[in-house]
Amino acid sequence: MNFKFFSILLLSVSFCFAQESTELKKYTLDASQFYGSIILHNPDISHLITSHPEGVILSYNRKTYGAEEWEELYNYPDLGYSFIYQNGNNSTLGDNYGLYAHYNFYFFKRNVQFRVGQGVSYASNPYDKETNFRNNAYGSDILSSTYLMFNYHKENIFKGLGFKAGASIIHYSNANFRAPNTSTNTLAFNAGFVYDLDGGKEIEYVHREKEKVTEPLRYNFALRTGINESDVIDSGQYGFVVLSAYADKRVGRKSALQFGVDAYFSNFLKELIRYQSIAFPENGVEADDDYKRVGVFMGHELFINSMSVISQFGYYVYYPFDFEGRTYLRVGLKRYFGDKLYGAVTLKSHGAKAEAVEFGIGIRL
Repeated sequence: MNFKFFSILLLSVSFCFAQESTELKKYTLDASQFYGSIILHNPDISHLITSHPEGVILSYNRKTYGAEEWEELYNYPDLGYSFIYQNGNNSTLGDNYGLYAHYNFYFFKRNVQFRVGQGVSYASNPYDKETNFRNNAYGSDILSSTYLMFNYHKENIFKGLGFKAGASIIHYSNANFRAPNTSTNTLAFNAGFVYDLDGGKEIEYVHREKEKVTEPLRYNFALRTGINESDVIDSGQYGFVVLSAYADKRVGRKSALQFGVDAYFSNFLKELIRYQSIAFPENGVEADDDYKRVGVFMGHELFINSMSVISQFGYYVYYPFDFEGRTYLRVGLKRYFGDKLYGAVTLKSHGAKAEAVEFGIGIRL
């Protein structure tokens, strides 16, 4: 079940490669070695930070030259796939093997590269209550993983060979699909080489006249679902449903602002309420307390091509049971199928504490 769940997440971020143009293609390979430290984002993992993780990042990239309008709009980014091997140098944490889809964005005359990658990772030594109870970071062997790279990037220094160096952050988490899920964040320094498979052949960039984009107020309705578990280990995995309605207003070619409401039906809270009413009667929790929540939110949508990135900040206006505070965040990806229908994969969290990965469908009218 874990493998299928997170495989869908990897496939969803690969949607952005489904519309590759048949013209103006060029490919590069890059390989970097990294060495770093796990950030102490939660004191509960302090016992796991005993050494410096290290590993390699291997990537395959397709360069863009403006065959589609969005490519010029974002300064001709690369689209690619990558693999990360991280040796935790810690027998409790084990090693991680990850597959990702990524974008490379360029700045300062294309000498600075910013990469964002999303995918899945296999943890070789996850939590086990008998054999590895100290690993409270990874509750499952299949994890969701995100990584960021900020590099000096110089291609084609000599016969298609180039160089890159900078810093990376690699995040591993199962998004509370199964407890425990304290997660880890690795801050690392990396350096490596880039090779142009076309030997440094130059291709001209396509330039267009900028078109102004205007739209009336649009109305969105979304249904999200998934499976998660509370922080109580072995309390069970339960399904949830989120109903969302919101309006958005386009404020340019790239952006739209959002305002809306979410209704949460999270069955793991129903079990957590029952558990706390029995185990901690001093907290005043009753077994029949309402597990439902309603929140209002403001957000932003960044349009790329058929993909967009959403970020939302919400506040619960109906909040009968206290769980991780009244504010929440949602970030993720949408993929449009035509002008109205879309699919989405989003992460819902309270600050740095993930609650769930949400798989959604919706309509924008």
